[in-house]
Amino acid sequence: EVHPVESGGGQVQAGGSLRLSCAVSGKTFDDLKTFDDYAIGWFRQAPGKEREGISFIINRDGSTHYIDSVKGRFTISRDNAKNTAFLQMDSLKPEDSAVYYCAVDSSGFGTTEAALYDYWGQGTQVTVSS
Repeated sequence: EVHPVESGGGQVQAGGSLRLSCAVSGKTFDDLKTFDDYAIGWFRQAPGKEREGISFIINRDGSTHYIDSVKGRFTISRDNAKNTAFLQMDSLKPEDSAVYYCAVDSSGFGTTEAALYDYWGQGTQVTVSS
């Protein structure tokens, strides 16, 4: 089974930066796919709110996608040699405070729809103070 593990969360002041990492281990049940095949998505969930897809990256052409509220501030990337994806978060705002999750879409297509992701990490807390 595929296991994503997030790290890098913490508490920062508004305007600060954090870099989240998502280390992925394991294999799909058919043992045919590797990290290179996956799309990786980043989601967040604030208290009392639904989980929100904020960015994803696919591997076939390196395409990335961001929702408007993080565009220009967040940067998603991946290092296939290390089976790790990253989310660089700059110019953080208090409204960015949430638990951040990374997820694996083994189809490789990528989406911000949570239901289409197969494997999820446990999340890492990001708190931005004003």
